[in-house]
Amino acid sequence: MILEKKELCQIEGGAITAALVNAILRGFQFLFDLGKSVGSSIARMTKGNYC
Repeated sequence: MILEKKELCQIEGGAITAALVNAILRGFQFLFDLGKSVGSSIARMTKGNYC
């Protein structure tokens, strides 16, 4: 399928792409993992359990 220049100018992309969704989900996963590690560190310090 060959599109003409006029037809190519009418193509609009979506605002939400798979790459954007993936980046947002990775950000949430990073924050969740960070909170989990900080929380476990605080729990170990308060209970006196050190490795």
